[in-house]
Amino acid sequence: MSYSGNKGEWSEIYALLKLASDKGVFAADSDLNKIADLYYPILKILRSELEGTFEYHLTSKIVIKNSSDEVLSDYSFEEFSEKAQKLLVRIQEATGSSNRFEEFENFLNQISCSTLKAQSNEKRDITLVVHDPVTHHEPELGFSIKSKLGGDSTLLNSSGATNFIFKIKGSNFSKEEIDKINSIDGRGKIQARVEKIKKMGGKFEFKSVSSEIFEQNLRVIDSMLPEILAEMLLIYFSGKGNQVQDIIERLNEENPCNFPIGNGHPFYDYKIKRLLHDVSLGFTPASKWTGFFDATGGYLIVKEDGEILCYHIYNANEFQNYLVNNTRLESPSSSRHGYGELYTSEQDLLKEEASFFFNLNLQVRFT
Repeated sequence: MSYSGNKGEWSEIYALLKLASDKGVFAADSDLNKIADLYYPILKILRSELEGTFEYHLTSKIVIKNSSDEVLSDYSFEEFSEKAQKLLVRIQEATGSSNRFEEFENFLNQISCSTLKAQSNEKRDITLVVHDPVTHHEPELGFSIKSKLGGDSTLLNSSGATNFIFKIKGSNFSKEEIDKINSIDGRGKIQARVEKIKKMGGKFEFKSVSSEIFEQNLRVIDSMLPEILAEMLLIYFSGKGNQVQDIIERLNEENPCNFPIGNGHPFYDYKIKRLLHDVSLGFTPASKWTGFFDATGGYLIVKEDGEILCYHIYNANEFQNYLVNNTRLESPSSSRHGYGELYTSEQDLLKEEASFFFNLNLQVRFT
């Protein structure tokens, strides 16, 4: 069997080997530094494959079992550690969007890894049974793996569902003017179109999210969240910042939602942190959000030097601060997702006061 994938996908295999050989993982603070006195011993690792779920029991050695509790093979911790270190070097040195490391293929077959990426449609990439120093229980926890060995990964993926619809008020546009605005091209074209509309007297007023499910999901978290995200998009597409933390600071200064901030309550900070937290652990735009976390443990971060650190749900403050400080908004493909053009209906163009609209798309990526 051959294996080919990007650095993020190979990082999932590296994480399996590294976590198993280390038999535990340290927690991280909000700056992705190790918390030396907060360590989670790992008792067992579970990974979903095409053929089912396989378990890696960490006792005096690594014992691999199938879902029927049959022992398939066993390895020393030193063997897994050696493979992990060699794989780390290969990932770090790799170039291109997809790589095949043939020297590892036989070993991956032997340890029951049929694919690089675990089989899951949810947020969890790996499941750990840990000894929890807080509760002294041994829960089975799902974790999402994010790697800094490759390109920046997305937190909230864009789609047609993540379009925010704005009504343009304060100005009428002829068909020729609409065509001229929409013909603005090149790098930063959406920002340039937004600026042009504003120069022509247009004011952006949030109308709705294109997906009813996504809008309702957002309002489950907080009733004002769609309006807050709309303001974030206007800040970003007006060229006033792309880092989430910087945008929050601008929201605090301008207070576009008119929250009663006189007593210093962190309205914008809290609501945005809550969204990023829920997205990281299970929230998706297209599926009804019930508050059920699939990644019940949290996040595992593979750092550039190969160290793996953990954001456990018990360390919610550190985790949320990390998310805010290490994410940014970005512009996905406008043609693919249908945003970034001024539009109206042909019938409205014939009216004395037509209605004009403009879509902006939300995508959040790690920095």
